[in-house]
Amino acid sequence: MITKNDTYDCLVMGAGPGGCTTAALVAARGFRTALVEREKMPQMKVGESLMPESYWIFEKLGILEEFKKLGFVRKNGVQFVSSSDKESQPFFFREHDDRDCADSWHVERARFDQLLYETAAKNGATCIEETRVMDVQFNNNGLHSVIVRGSDGKDKTLKARVVVDATGQQAMLASRMGTRQIDPDLKKAAIWTYFRGAERNGGKNPEVTCILHTNTRDAWFWYIPLSDDLVSVGLVGDNDFILKRNCKPEEAFRQEMANCPGIQRRLRDAQQEGKYLVAKEFSYTTTERAGDGWLLVGDAYGFIDPIYSSGVYLALKSGDMAADAICNGLRSNDLSAERLGAWTYEFDAGVHWIRKLVHSFYTREFSFGQFMKQYPQHGPNLTNLLVGRVFEGQPGEMFADLDPWIEQVKSQAAGA
Repeated sequence: MITKNDTYDCLVMGAGPGGCTTAALVAARGFRTALVEREKMPQMKVGESLMPESYWIFEKLGILEEFKKLGFVRKNGVQFVSSSDKESQPFFFREHDDRDCADSWHVERARFDQLLYETAAKNGATCIEETRVMDVQFNNNGLHSVIVRGSDGKDKTLKARVVVDATGQQAMLASRMGTRQIDPDLKKAAIWTYFRGAERNGGKNPEVTCILHTNTRDAWFWYIPLSDDLVSVGLVGDNDFILKRNCKPEEAFRQEMANCPGIQRRLRDAQQEGKYLVAKEFSYTTTERAGDGWLLVGDAYGFIDPIYSSGVYLALKSGDMAADAICNGLRSNDLSAERLGAWTYEFDAGVHWIRKLVHSFYTREFSFGQFMKQYPQHGPNLTNLLVGRVFEGQPGEMFADLDPWIEQVKSQAAGA
């Protein structure tokens, strides 16, 4: 293990869920670890609905009890509302798995990310905030150099045997290498804000993440009840449809809200809090995930879509799997691309099924209700996908029926 000042076994760039998980787990195994974040912690971010499979990462990090004490709203399922304002029966996770891991949470990201950041520090990582990575210089024969600039404006060089890019949608290394590829079929944009005093279940029913189509099916809204009487509401649709209509984001949001009775009803007595926020073309992948002495995790690795709330869970999972690879590589003194990237094949195999479900959702003729009416036996499989259970068993078994069913309804719609 290297112990020279400003020299690390592992340096992680970015303190989001993927970066913090990687840093916490590598540091916990005794390796000298640095976690560098360009902003001051904590930060407000989107991505507030967690998949239940996140539970196992929290358990591995040793933060389950502390996490529960933070008072986040429990997420008990997912509900879909059609373009005709018909509400599906919620997919309650506990109906398929009665263990504690079946439920999840709606989180305020500032408090959530801060807990992960503090966990990395408690595990022994050197956590450095308000410090921007200016450049990474790879050395094929030894230590890599990471040039950082602190809040005082001065540059400093840190050395590391392994560099982890967890810079989120900035995707620093992939952008620099030209290996970041936008998904041509998912060129979406999102506009979101927060409301206080909006409709809640009020204890009558468990809280769920709600997905609501607009009347025209050109866009959809997320509806995520948070703590302190706050609700996160976001509009998602094709980039050109959402943002290129010669109006401000708030006007586009209100126009589509008028096309969604379910959102109007839920926000009838609510007051907006905060400004409108915008993100666009956030669905992408990378073609090279690891090299000699470096690898990608979290959104720097790729991001699918917000529809099933998979982003934070996949960031946590990638950080967990990457940490195992890094520690094994450091112990064996094998930091080759093959060793550091070996986990990515299993990871991609699981992500594949979430991506297929996302593409199904964006097929205009697709309806969860209609499909489940014809194929009720796939209810448990669909619930497994919605909770993120894609790295075990046979997560894609329902697509043997879903794929031809979608083609059939598309053909019927075209002939109508």
